[in-house]
Amino acid sequence: MAETYSVRSTSDPLRQVSARIVRWSGGAHVEDDDELAAEDPLEIRAVSRDGGMPTRETVAVIMRTPGHDEELTAGFLYGEGFVRARSELATLSLGLDGDGLPSPNILDVESADGASLRQRMREAGYTRRFAVNASCGVCGKNTVAAACASLPRLPLDLDDFTLSPEVLYALPECLRVEQRVFHSTGGLHAAGLFDAGGTLLALREDVGRHNAVDKLVGRALLDGALPLHRHILLVSGRLSFEIVQKALAAGIRLIAAVSAPSSLAVDLAEAGGITLAAFLRDERVNVYTHPHRVAGPQTPRS
Repeated sequence: MAETYSVRSTSDPLRQVSARIVRWSGGAHVEDDDELAAEDPLEIRAVSRDGGMPTRETVAVIMRTPGHDEELTAGFLYGEGFVRARSELATLSLGLDGDGLPSPNILDVESADGASLRQRMREAGYTRRFAVNASCGVCGKNTVAAACASLPRLPLDLDDFTLSPEVLYALPECLRVEQRVFHSTGGLHAAGLFDAGGTLLALREDVGRHNAVDKLVGRALLDGALPLHRHILLVSGRLSFEIVQKALAAGIRLIAAVSAPSSLAVDLAEAGGITLAAFLRDERVNVYTHPHRVAGPQTPRS
């Protein structure tokens, strides 16, 4: 009988593991190795220095695919509204485990002004820690009204960000060919950031679709590149409310997906001024909100 435990992959030990399996085809079977997407917890801890001595308090534990953890942390904190600019972050560094050794699954975050992130969370009305699984998005305020109250609507006046449907049609293939870990495992979501001409600028893969978006937004935050007003976000799965909320926080004007949107995702995109396009496949796409950005300003506005 095949062993069922998994070990780190030799091809990508950070993001993949290898598992011994029994592979059946018809009536025959063989023992084989299979590649899996790695999923590990990341503990985000807030560092404060009241009285001069640093103290650490857990902010969130996120199930994620390892890699780009600083981006994931920055994007998560930005999407939750606890960090609004790169200048507010002093350091992001590996934390120590119970044995006093640096852990790849702990990230310590220190604010530039020394304020505790936990205090900011309490002031914002969050009274608990986050336990975020790979499929979870924003785990705090999650209504359209709350999102619109905390995030500004993207302006539609003087909006010169338009693109042809042909640009949209080409995006899924551009994303697919760059999904290296997905090709090996079949078990990861992807998010890609494109310019208005359809050039892929950055791609992140993760077991959580929200994590992949957080990594992209976190990279832009760390680079001082926010807001992303002239960029397109493409996700490999469905479009949820939380993904639209993260895009709205980042100032992204057009979101596309190869799968379906949820009703709240459409509601928030409409209220926030975002063009939402879904079912993007085989030179077809459904544009649900603010269609004037696709095919130019002659398209009627919603």
